[in-house]
Amino acid sequence: MEKNVGGIDRVLRVVVGAALMAATATGKIGGWGWIGVLPLATGLLGFCGAYKLFGLSTCPLKKS
Repeated sequence: MEKNVGGIDRVLRVVVGAALMAATATGKIGGWGWIGVLPLATGLLGFCGAYKLFGLSTCPLKKS
């Protein structure tokens, strides 16, 4: 898997994913908050299937 999620994007995904899961675990929001697993996983792995599908990338350009 080629990484296609850049630095700031990764940090935001991890923060949002963790916040959604924490809010669900503490009962602040409903069970839908477990969807935070997806942004958390894509942020930690650095790969997003949707980005791949649409040909997007937030990673810096590679030097040749």
